[in-house]
Amino acid sequence: MKSKALLTMVLALVAVVSMGLTPPKLNFSGTWTMDHGRSFGLPPDVQQTMIVTQTDNKIELETKIISAQGENSIRDTYIIDGEEREFTPQGPTGPVAGSKGKRKATWLPNGRGIVVEEETTSQTAKGPANGHLTRKWTISNDGELIIDLYIDDQRGSFETKRTFIKK
Repeated sequence: MKSKALLTMVLALVAVVSMGLTPPKLNFSGTWTMDHGRSFGLPPDVQQTMIVTQTDNKIELETKIISAQGENSIRDTYIIDGEEREFTPQGPTGPVAGSKGKRKATWLPNGRGIVVEEETTSQTAKGPANGHLTRKWTISNDGELIIDLYIDDQRGSFETKRTFIKK
């Protein structure tokens, strides 16, 4: 009987200790500037800066894009809780007219990053066009923000990678 009680206490202690050893979730807050030379899948003249504010499971970002077409700013929010939510897809000049979408954001195991899945429908001259976009945010061992994008839409499948340096 004593050995069973002792085993129960040891297991409870191991559970409590292991909860304390869980690594904290990443915090992406900060101002990040894209290193174009270490990114791919983007036009050669694009510059990008992101201002990220993270509170718990909510990420708010403002992305400033400078290209040959001028300078634009896009605001967006991710709620990282695994729940699917409706959102309005954003383009280089703001909300995309006639578009709607559903988004789900989740933490990678051990809080090592996030994955954002989006399904969108846009109205085009040829009718509705569906798309799927997956974003994966991680922080490298060097402290760089890496955003991998996987895009599947009426144009085909594409991948881009953006490497950001924290200011």
